[in-house]
Amino acid sequence: MSQSIVVAATADIDLDPAPITREWILSGNPEARMKLLARTKDRTSSIVVWDCTPGRFNWHYIVDESVCIVSGEVFITTADGAERRLGAGDMAFFPAGSSCAWRVTERVRKIAFLRKDMPQLLGLAVGAWHILLQKLGIRGQTSL
Repeated sequence: MSQSIVVAATADIDLDPAPITREWILSGNPEARMKLLARTKDRTSSIVVWDCTPGRFNWHYIVDESVCIVSGEVFITTADGAERRLGAGDMAFFPAGSSCAWRVTERVRKIAFLRKDMPQLLGLAVGAWHILLQKLGIRGQTSL
C-alpha cells in the first residue's frame, strides 16, 4: 500500500485555534494555533505547525518534542532557571516529562515533531527486530 508524501510551506499554513491551558498562563493573553500535518500509522509520531502571540506561560511535555523555529522569537526558562532564546532556524528537544516557561516576545511559529515513547519491553523487541533485519541484509533506504 502506497503512503502519501506530505509537503508543506509551514510559514504560510492556516492554523486552527489551540488554546493554552488557562492555569499555565503566567502573564499576557497568548493565543496559540496549530495544524496537524502528518501522523504515523502507529500513531506514535506526528508533525504539527504551531504558533503563538506574545505572552508568558508554562508548558508541560507529555511526549518527546523536537521543535524548529520558523519565525519569531521565544525565551524558554528551564527548571534550573536558565533562560535561552530560540529564533528562526533554532531547534530544541523537550523530553517527555519535562517542563519550562515560554516567554513569547513576538509571534512565534514552530514545526514540532512529536513522539510517544513505547513501553520499554516493546522498545527492546523493536530494537532486536531491527538488528535481525540488519543481519539478514534487509534495510530500508534513508537519506541520512
